[in-house]
Amino acid sequence: MEFLSPDALIESLRWRYATKVFDPAQTIPESTWTAIEDSLVLTPSSFGLQPWHFIVVTKGELKAELLPHSWNQTQVTDCSHFVVLAARTDTGQEGIQQWIDRLCEVREVELTSLSGYQQMMSGFMSNMSPDQTANWARHQSYIALGQLMATAAVLGIDACPMEGIVPAEYDRILGLTKKGLTTSVTCALGYRYADDKYADLPKVRYEKDALVTRL
Repeated sequence: MEFLSPDALIESLRWRYATKVFDPAQTIPESTWTAIEDSLVLTPSSFGLQPWHFIVVTKGELKAELLPHSWNQTQVTDCSHFVVLAARTDTGQEGIQQWIDRLCEVREVELTSLSGYQQMMSGFMSNMSPDQTANWARHQSYIALGQLMATAAVLGIDACPMEGIVPAEYDRILGLTKKGLTTSVTCALGYRYADDKYADLPKVRYEKDALVTRL
């Protein structure tokens, strides 16, 4: 297996920026998009519970319906693929049992061998109120957002994370509530428009020593 070199990684991350203007004429190839979806599935999560679901919107009419509830940011309609990262609202004992069953299936182990792990997760979840659980799940979805953006950069795909939305309207339009989901954050992906003035602006970050401490 060949890994990306450190220099190539940093070059990809310096290349990326929060794309303001997408070229609506360009579409992400299917093979590339499949890799991006696989990357989302591989996102790590607390206890491995994966309290999320990813809705990929490519239909123009659906993007147009979401636009007024996205501060009219045209990235929603002009991008190739628009991802809504939704958090599960029903993560609890049932969700834990589903995960334990999946662990048994994939790793071919007996349910009893995971009883201690299941009890630990159950204790963690039972100590939180429904609101705290929902908030925890929303925070988890931002891990997936980070993985999505980094993957896109490495693959040469532009992206723009977007919190400027009305989650309740997204939930209504996408029918998420009845599925036990709620919108956390979104991300538009595609290819930058050639004349996007923000593409070539230098990144403004603090010096490393102001942000990183080695102990």
